[in-house]
Order: sequence, then structure tokens, then C-alpha cells
Amino acid sequence: MAFPLPNLSPLTPPCKRNERHPHVSPPAPPRSGPLPHSLTPLQLTNLLTVASDTKLNPTSVRGAQVKEPPGAHDNQKNDFYVNLGLAVRTLRDDVPRLFTKDLNYDIYRDDITFIDPLNTFSGIEKYKLIFWALRFHGRILFREIDLEVLRIWQPSENMILIRWNLRGVPRVPWEAKGEFQGTSRYKLDRNGKIYEHKVDNLAVNFPRALKQPVTVLDLVTATPASPNLTFFCAPAEEYSSSWVEFYRAVKETLDHHHQGKLHSHDGLVICS
Repeated sequence: MAFPLPNLSPLTPPCKRNERHPHVSPPAPPRSGPLPHSLTPLQLTNLLTVASDTKLNPTSVRGAQVKEPPGAHDNQKNDFYVNLGLAVRTLRDDVPRLFTKDLNYDIYRDDITFIDPLNTFSGIEKYKLIFWALRFHGRILFREIDLEVLRIWQPSENMILIRWNLRGVPRVPWEAKGEFQGTSRYKLDRNGKIYEHKVDNLAVNFPRALKQPVTVLDLVTATPASPNLTFFCAPAEEYSSSWVEFYRAVKETLDHHHQGKLHSHDGLVICS
């Protein structure tokens, strides 16, 4: 005998609104709040890994700030070759005309150093004064003076060499034409700017001055001197006095400027 059973619904407890489903993972707690006790060891490990990755490292940040952007080294190298080419072209144009025209100083650094066998000068203003003095005293002491560039070459990437020959005819009638050769070495920094100009390897070929001109023949005759790779190694009186005075005049101009006795006024230089 069968008895009909009532339609009984499963005995399930009513779901509360705030109760979490057992198979749903709880949301990650705030970084600053306490960690719930219901996290599994795997979830705890993942959470700590994410936190350590997002934490800023001051050392790595400082390193990232000084790191050069991609291609910075290539750009610097390109600038070097551009300025190197400009320096070679400028020197080729300026050096032969330094007694008639001022130089283009854009290819030099402000702290450029000039070195010759006897002296050393530093600074772009001193460098400008050297070539001003060469032009000024060259016109006073010589009827003709010019410089010929014999060769320009590069023994290394950051150096330019120029071999030149200087010729001059003094204004005094008892001195013959004299000349000497030398080498100018220009050193360039990593930006292609010239920071040092050194004059060396001088080959002097000055005629000896006549001590006491007596006849017309004495006024037009001079004894040639052999080339010598030193600068004024022999007594100065053995060489043409105009060349010696030329060097001394340029040196004294720089000395007066160093002592503050040289003042510029309307394009003229006045010694006080």
C-alpha cells in the first residue's frame, strides 16, 4: 500500500547576504591591513611576491635616472665627427691667413691651452691675444710676412697636425729674408672641440745679421744658417734681430695683459 509523500524541498539552510560561498576565494585584503587567516600558503606566497615587486628600490631608481637613453653614444660620436670636419676645414682656411685675418674661434674650447717651446698660456682670451699680437707686430717689423701650410694630417682620431712654413722680409735694409718651419698639434676632446694647441719641431733658417754694414754689398748679403730643430738654441744675436724682436714683442704683449697693463679702447690696445 503506497502513501503519497508530500513534496518536501531539500533541507538547506537559508543563505545569508554576507556569507561567502565556500568555493569562492576571498578578495585580497588591503596592503596596509592585516592578512586574513583564511589565506592558503600559496595565496600568501603570491601576495608577498606582488608586494615585493611593486616596492620601489631607491638604488635602482637612481641608476635609472643616470642611464643614457638609447642612441646617446651614437649621437655623441656623430657630433664628434661633425666638429672634427669643421675644425679641419676651419684650420685649413684660417692658418694661411692668420697675419691678415682673425681666426674663427668657434672650434676651440674656452679653456684652450697654447704651448710653445718656451711658454704656456691658457684661456680663450689669451689665445685670441696671441694672434692679435702676431698680426700687430708682424705688420710693424716686416714688410712682407706670410705663412704657408705644407701639410695637414691626423696621426690619431683626436689630433690634427699642421706643418707650416713662415717667411718674412724685415723692414730694416741690413736684414735679408728669413723663414722657419714648425708643427702645430691640435688636440680634440670627445665633442670634437680643440682644447690644446702645441707648437714644436721648429726648424730655424734665419740669416745671420750683419754686425756693421759698411758697403752696399754688405746690406744685401747674408750668411745662411742651417736648419735646426731647436728654438733659439744659439745666441740670439746670431739670428736676424727682427725675428727675435718679433717673438719678444708678442711675449711682452701677453705679459702686459697678464699684469693688467693692457687695456682695450675702441678696438685699440693701449699700454698703461
